[in-house]
Amino acid sequence: MRECFEIRDTDAGGRIGELTVPRADVTVETPALLPVINPNLDTIAPRRLADEFGAEILITNSYIIHGTDDVRERALEEGLHDLLDFPGAIMTDSGSFQLSEYGDIDVTTEEILEFQRAIGSDIATPVDIPTPPDVPRERAEAELETTQERLEIAEGADTGDMLVTAPVQGSTYSDLREKAGRNADATDLDVFPVGAVVPLLNDYRYDDMVDAVAAAKRGLGADAPVHLFGAGHPMMFALGVAMGCDLFDSAAYALYARDDRYLTVRGTRNLADIDYFPCSCPICTEYSSDELRALDDRERESELAVHNLHVTFEEIRRIKQAVRAGTLLELVEQRARSHPTMLDGYRTLLDHAAQLERSDPVSKGAFFYTSHESARRPEVVRHHQRLERLSVPESLFLTEGQPARSDEFDDSWRVEPPFGPFPRALSRSYPLTAEVPERTDRAALEAAADGVARLADVNPDADLTLGHRGWPAAVLERVPAGVDLIDLTRD
Repeated sequence: MRECFEIRDTDAGGRIGELTVPRADVTVETPALLPVINPNLDTIAPRRLADEFGAEILITNSYIIHGTDDVRERALEEGLHDLLDFPGAIMTDSGSFQLSEYGDIDVTTEEILEFQRAIGSDIATPVDIPTPPDVPRERAEAELETTQERLEIAEGADTGDMLVTAPVQGSTYSDLREKAGRNADATDLDVFPVGAVVPLLNDYRYDDMVDAVAAAKRGLGADAPVHLFGAGHPMMFALGVAMGCDLFDSAAYALYARDDRYLTVRGTRNLADIDYFPCSCPICTEYSSDELRALDDRERESELAVHNLHVTFEEIRRIKQAVRAGTLLELVEQRARSHPTMLDGYRTLLDHAAQLERSDPVSKGAFFYTSHESARRPEVVRHHQRLERLSVPESLFLTEGQPARSDEFDDSWRVEPPFGPFPRALSRSYPLTAEVPERTDRAALEAAADGVARLADVNPDADLTLGHRGWPAAVLERVPAGVDLIDLTRD
């Protein structure tokens, strides 16, 4: 187990954890937001981030500091914490973003790690190669090899009690992402950013982002704290957490404010298009939309950035409560309805339900079936997997209705979409207490039919009969031919 990270609560792939940052002498609760601080700009003062918003950690760019003479000298003389006036943990990027944007930087991994240590960074980053999406495989493999070499350099560097990240690259090749995660996990490094996803997020490719994270997670150990580099919009935080990400860095609060863009958990609005603020943060209660628009450019940018941060931190707290309550996937589903590409991301998340099931608690408060996607949740996957553990009599009636007479079958089990069959004694066990709409949709019926098929598959000698309430023919085709069918609506 990694000594710096401890998991406290889990739900789906999400978790509440504690990241111990020894150099800062602080423990950061995750999921956590790292506001991005540009050392040459001061949209919101770092001290205010701590005092007003409760920020426990932030991120700044050591390459920019290194390349700005006056800032570099102050950082070396005063240290980052005094320079920024921030009491929490400070993470520093290495210049890899500039490398991806401009194609070259003038520092090595050894030099930038030493500089990060010298200025008092608490979590440092080596110079990895952020390979963009969709490049030729040969390029992705070559750049991944370079990144791995630099992680080996970072592992051997004298960094004292400063934590060091091990970025996970691999472009849009899932096998390379998994390999990169496995290689990073084998090092003694501490925090594991999934890199080069910003182009995917900018193009609303949330499905490809989920696949990249899922692959990286398959390579990483369960105790690896995962940072989703560049994912700063609150709309997608719940999706990222459900996939297993623990840290998010956001420059969006400031960049969007500069363009008069107003963040919400359902997307971004132009300030000019808003008549009524759908928010109760201090900015939205102090100003009307007309009053905020009437401010001079600098003050409007600052106030809008404050709103954007309040919305962002509020969403992090909402996600933590959802993890604690076991309702994270319900929150993800709500967010997925905010944009069609977010729905693509959620559906892709459920493609990895078997992977999520391994960390999903076996018992929670309630299971709410709120759309056909709910039929693919990890709880349904787990129930189907565990059917092989149940003792099945020679003849068994599986029914949506009342039990059969005792002389007709050896036993009668319930059938409840989307789970399928289970002994009546388990009716009060999670998730079989699920709240399901009266008007059952086809996806729930198909999942229930798959459960019947699974039970038949693991009990080939049992005589099974299914009593259903008028299931469509296409659903019944998923039930093996050896299972007898009774349409209960024809009685």
